[in-house]
Amino acid sequence: MEKFGELIRKHREKKGLPLRKVAAELDVDTSILSKIERSERFATSDLIPILSKQLNIDFKKLQILYLTEKIKAEYNNEPYLLESLKQIIKSK
Repeated sequence: MEKFGELIRKHREKKGLPLRKVAAELDVDTSILSKIERSERFATSDLIPILSKQLNIDFKKLQILYLTEKIKAEYNNEPYLLESLKQIIKSK
């Protein structure tokens, strides 16, 4: 599965956009975007719609990838993660 940061970088480079221009649109420092692309830092959820629009990436795909990585990073070692996620799905 492609990582969030890899997807962002691939689309940015495909569009020929420099890191600084995308970072400016996101209102973040260039170094922050660089770390996001290298998976050294998580994006914030408010950046997802902006990245989706600017880089022409399907919003649903981008958000699912973002949430998957975020949940795995934060909770992957929890013994009852799967049961908790099932409860969330069931409660909807």
